[in-house]
Amino acid sequence: MLAHFLEEEGLPTTQLSLVRLHTEIIKPPRAVWVPFEFGRPLGSPSNPEFQKKVLLTVLKLLESPQSPPL
Repeated sequence: MLAHFLEEEGLPTTQLSLVRLHTEIIKPPRAVWVPFEFGRPLGSPSNPEFQKKVLLTVLKLLESPQSPPL
């Protein structure tokens, strides 16, 4: 996975995942799994406040050395 190579070069990465099994197999340095349907990784299109919360959660992971449990 590209994230592992970028991390080795000192560039922090984060991932928003829709498929938990894939995330568990790949084990990216930082990831948030969300249970939303495909095509809606931030949730419902009519809920911008919730979408912002999801996005900020993913970006906040960049401050941590590794991802919390999914």
